[in-house]
Amino acid sequence: MDKIYSITQLARDLGVTPRTIRFYEDQGLIAPQRAGNTRVYSYRDRARMILILRGKRLGFTLRDIKEFLDLYVVDATQVPQLQMLATKVRSRITLLEEQRQAVEQTLAELLDIERQTEDALDAKLKSTQSV
Repeated sequence: MDKIYSITQLARDLGVTPRTIRFYEDQGLIAPQRAGNTRVYSYRDRARMILILRGKRLGFTLRDIKEFLDLYVVDATQVPQLQMLATKVRSRITLLEEQRQAVEQTLAELLDIERQTEDALDAKLKSTQSV
């Protein structure tokens, strides 16, 4: 638990660039200690980065992620954090379901246009071959 990471080690471990880590630091999502001019990241910073990256991958905004992380610091029972997370997750699921329906409808329309285009092209090619 007392392991510390340099920015390079942390970036490599998490599969991100040091610039990404500095960005999240600038946004106030992590706050590494300093050893002189060197950033030193704790196990806690690493855990927060994992949560941040997961939140981004799942489509949450930085504000949502910061709110979630800040709640954890305020209330160790995690009840408010879990309630907020459940609400945000339900909202994200609803949005993704709506997007999936829109994508499915668009795909169906495009497939129909593709079929119609191929049929028209086949008809044109047959008519020019028979001439």
